[in-house]
Amino acid sequence: MDQPSGRSFMQVLCEKYSPENFPYRRGPGMGVHVPATPQGSPMKDRLNLPSVLVLNSCGITCAGDETEIAAFCAHVSELDLSDNKLEDWHEVSKIVSNVPQLEFLNLSSNPLNLSVLERTCAGSFSGVRKLVLNNSKASWETVHTILQELPDLEELFLCLNDYETVSCPSICCHSLKLLHITDNNLQDWTEIRKLGAMFPSLDTLVLANNHLNAIEEPDDSLAGLFPNLRSISLHKSGLQSWEDIDKLNSFPKLEEVRLLGIPLLQPYTTEERRKLVIARYHELITKYGKLEPLAEVDLRPQSSAKVEVHFNDQVEEMSIRLDQTVAELKKQLKTLVQLPTSSMLLYHFDHEAPFGPEEMKYSSRALHSFGIRDGDKIYVESKTK
Repeated sequence: MDQPSGRSFMQVLCEKYSPENFPYRRGPGMGVHVPATPQGSPMKDRLNLPSVLVLNSCGITCAGDETEIAAFCAHVSELDLSDNKLEDWHEVSKIVSNVPQLEFLNLSSNPLNLSVLERTCAGSFSGVRKLVLNNSKASWETVHTILQELPDLEELFLCLNDYETVSCPSICCHSLKLLHITDNNLQDWTEIRKLGAMFPSLDTLVLANNHLNAIEEPDDSLAGLFPNLRSISLHKSGLQSWEDIDKLNSFPKLEEVRLLGIPLLQPYTTEERRKLVIARYHELITKYGKLEPLAEVDLRPQSSAKVEVHFNDQVEEMSIRLDQTVAELKKQLKTLVQLPTSSMLLYHFDHEAPFGPEEMKYSSRALHSFGIRDGDKIYVESKTK
């Protein structure tokens, strides 16, 4: 079978992670060496690969040599293939089936709606725990096939896919904990309630920038609909009544609600919104009891964050100041990663972000502008000028 024309995954991998570009890899498994064959390319004999590969916007259309993928990618755990030109699920399967440790896969903004995902192909994704399909226009049939073949899937991102309805599969997915389905066109509560049936173990549901206009469900049935939901985001939904907000109290484990930009709050000033929230104080006492005296609360912006710094196989937890710049952070990391600042590439990963790691490109940009919070990850890669 002829491969699609264009750049292959293996070709891009060799170009980006060749020893000329990444000569400083350290640690077991980082410098992957494959003995040369008579037909082998000298560049492909050795690649310095991190466990997190970011190959977005590289024009990839196909997999390339599967034997080479298997040889070089055995230790890779996270793979970003967003904004490429992959349109055939078989080509994606050829890549993923040769990356046995893969847990995170970002396929955003690839035209994968142009092909059908068969169950045999989806089976190669079975070890993936976090899957990003934003702006892929993946059909619900594709999503159902994925859910059947990924028994350990915990996080799924389906943003910007033009969904107006939700199609339920024949079986539900008990493993999923987080669903991002923002920036679609889900207006009717009858569609949202299907998500509860599909994902009974859901902990976090992000529905921002949809057009949900009401929660049309009796209070007594809401409790069983999302029994494990702890956090819900309804930013910029169409909710217009306090009755809809009250219904959220029926979710038995709900702790966090995000409601900015809803029509219900539009007529009020910031001060009026505050008073409306305070006016609900007695309802909270009735439900939870009287509060103990509150400790002093500092409402100033967060000035530091505890993050995980990942470099090669090293993981170091450290506290970073958020008022410093990217350049200053590189200086702080210099001793830890044993690299000159000019050879560092930094990536910020927020587990709630729909598009995967964000490269911290601009040296003068302040860290707080990336929205860095406690528990986020900073990935460090090395590169010569």
